[in-house]
Amino acid sequence: MKNIFLKTLLLINLFFIYNCKAQTANDYINFYNDVVPKLNSIVPNKTEFYGQNFSTFYNELLSKNIHVVKLGYGYKEEPASKYYVLRLFFEDNDMWAFATKDKGNLLQYPWISITFENEIPSQIKDMVLQSQGEWNSNFLQFFSNMKIEKIRFIGVNGYNSTDWEGK
Repeated sequence: MKNIFLKTLLLINLFFIYNCKAQTANDYINFYNDVVPKLNSIVPNKTEFYGQNFSTFYNELLSKNIHVVKLGYGYKEEPASKYYVLRLFFEDNDMWAFATKDKGNLLQYPWISITFENEIPSQIKDMVLQSQGEWNSNFLQFFSNMKIEKIRFIGVNGYNSTDWEGK
């Protein structure tokens, strides 16, 4: 009797784990298929934002119902010590973790890399640290009047595509 109970419990747990993983995969695919077509609709006109304030581009994202969730920053060229690049992400950590989990999934995750004409002030490090990389209105205000030099859309070639080239 005890043996049957343990086997039944094991089967229920395995079914639960499998079901959760499948749901996570479906959630990620649904997220990807919602966001990426909106991002790809901006790609053909991205050069229109070159030389424009970041706020203009950000308003375009909002008009397409694209919401920034996380951000990062980086160098224009390496090695370097000055920050020129803003990275915008649209998924939460759970989605990102699933897309890259154990290198077994290797799904593409969409993000935008924006290079500014001028250096991003060094206070960006403390701001990102304080917010734990979560986008908020302080970042919008911080970047609002910075002029865009270049925009790259990464991870927008299909969630299971092996083409990681940006657009």
